[in-house]
Amino acid sequence: MIELTGAAFGYGDRTVVRDLDLTVHRGEVVAVLGPNGAGKSTLVKGLLGLAEQHAGSARVLGHEVGSAEARAGIGYVPQRHTLASAVRATAAEIVTMGRTVRTPWWAPWRIRSAPDRALVQESLAVVGLGDLSSHDVATLSGGQQRRVLIARAPASRPDVFLMDEPTAGVDRGHQQVLVAVMRRLVERGATLVIVTHELDALADIVTRAVVVRAGGISHDGPRTISPPTTTPTPTTTTRRTHPLRPSPPPSSRRREDPGDRPPQPGVHAQCPPCGVARRRLGSPRRGLPRPARHVPRR
Repeated sequence: MIELTGAAFGYGDRTVVRDLDLTVHRGEVVAVLGPNGAGKSTLVKGLLGLAEQHAGSARVLGHEVGSAEARAGIGYVPQRHTLASAVRATAAEIVTMGRTVRTPWWAPWRIRSAPDRALVQESLAVVGLGDLSSHDVATLSGGQQRRVLIARAPASRPDVFLMDEPTAGVDRGHQQVLVAVMRRLVERGATLVIVTHELDALADIVTRAVVVRAGGISHDGPRTISPPTTTPTPTTTTRRTHPLRPSPPPSSRRREDPGDRPPQPGVHAQCPPCGVARRRLGSPRRGLPRPARHVPRR
C-alpha cells in the first residue's frame, strides 16, 4: 500500500524528514506518534504529494506520490477540529466533495448521479449521521463536524486512509464515537495511517506504532502499552495541633459524653436546682481558676 525507501520530504530548500524507510501493508492500522515539530504532518503531506520529495523513493498503491492514481486511492482526513461557520453547506454536500477525485473533469454532472448520492448516504451512515445529511454543518456540534470530515474520506472509495489527529479537540465521549467509526472502517478491510498524540484512545484498533523524532523514524514495531506507574500510597490526613502542645492519643479524640468524665479541678459540678451540666470555670492553659458566673435557678 505504502512504500518509502530512503525518502525525504520538505519545503523548498529545507528538508524536514529524511531517511524514511516505511512499508504499510493492506489491512494494517498504523499510528504515527511523536512530539510536536518532529515531522509527522510533513510525512502525511509527503504521501499526499503536498510536500516536495527531496530524496529516495516514495510510492502509494504502486504509483509515485503526487500522481493522480496515488491521490485517487487516498482518503484524507485533515487536521481540523471543526468546519468553518461561514461555510453554508449541508453534511451531504461536504461529503459529496469526496467524490470529485472519482469524477472526470469533462463530466462534472456525474457527481450528482444516483450511484454517487447513494455512496454519500452510505458514508454518512457509517459515521452515524445518516439522519443529519440535510442539516447545515454550522448547526452541528464539533464532534459531529469531525465525523462529517471522516465521512468525506470513504465517499471516494479509497484504498488507504490518512488521518491527521482525528481525535484531537473533542471530549472523551466524542473520542469514543470517532474510534467506533474507525473500527467500522477497519472491519470493512480499510488500511489506516493515523497521526495522533492519543494512543490510549486508539489502543483497541492500532496494530502497529511508528515514532517520528527529530526528522526521522526512531521506532517501527508492534504497539506497546507503557507499564502502569507505581500506585501512590494513600496518605492520611492528620489533625493539626499546636507546635508546643503534644497531640492527644487517638483514643481520646472521639467526642465523649461530659457525664462520663470525673469532676476535674476548676469544673463546677452539676447544679442541683437547675440541672445544668458541668461547665469549665477555670483556665486549663494557665492553671488559674476563674470566678464562677453560674447563678442557680430558684
